[in-house]
Amino acid sequence: MKTLILRFAALAAALFMLWIPAVALEIRSVPTGNLPQEALVTVAVPECYDTDSESVRFPVVYLLNGHGGDHTSWSKIVDLDSLATEHGFVIVCPAGLNSWYFDAPADSAMRMESYIVEDLVPWVDANYRTIPEPSQRAVSGLSMGGHGALWLAFRHPDLFGNAGSTSGGVDFRPWPSKWNIADRLGAYCDNSAVWDAHTVYGLIDLPSVRQVGIILDCGEQDFFFEVNTKLHNALLARGIDHVYRTSPGVHNGEYWSRSILPHLEFFARNFRAVRD
Repeated sequence: MKTLILRFAALAAALFMLWIPAVALEIRSVPTGNLPQEALVTVAVPECYDTDSESVRFPVVYLLNGHGGDHTSWSKIVDLDSLATEHGFVIVCPAGLNSWYFDAPADSAMRMESYIVEDLVPWVDANYRTIPEPSQRAVSGLSMGGHGALWLAFRHPDLFGNAGSTSGGVDFRPWPSKWNIADRLGAYCDNSAVWDAHTVYGLIDLPSVRQVGIILDCGEQDFFFEVNTKLHNALLARGIDHVYRTSPGVHNGEYWSRSILPHLEFFARNFRAVRD
């Protein structure tokens, strides 16, 4: 009887696995001459992606990792497949390579901004059924990736109509010796003007900022809380529409697993508002 029960359980498990939709993360390599190493990305598509008509196309959300992370970081924090299916968009997670997501003045081999703008976005649009319009693209990220998301959208609203930052390093000048920033910009004491120009805070007077749907947040116990609140107040002072959320939390995955969800909901609403 025990053997029969075990065999029945194995059969039931096998049937259950056949019933589960075959949705899996893809890890791809993107051709580029803008980076010093292979450019890997993780891509999640909605469950319906392979069953919908070839004419059906999807918005895209780019999620950027923080310092020390890579293209797999977000998949370890949240269930990318489920979120892609829930909201009906493609999610793309590139490897940030500790770049801070700009073209590094002090490291000519590290042109992450050029890679994303010139290589990654066109590659995604060529290889997936996307809606290739800025109103149907968003970019968000955590920590270094939060800085990168706002940096990219504020400078390239022709690509990204929506942007978010969670626990973002939106003004890294108080930490001149941390997180490889000096490797990208040069030592702060000798290059303070370059540092000023490469913070998100230094971009907020660009006219393009007003073209972007913005959401940002930070945990109230996070070491980046003060600079995020400073950015929020500066946007308020300029009358720039945005969403700013705060809640208890520190700089870790437990906080980001919660904080990214309102970003995705914000992007989904904005995507639908344009299509409807």
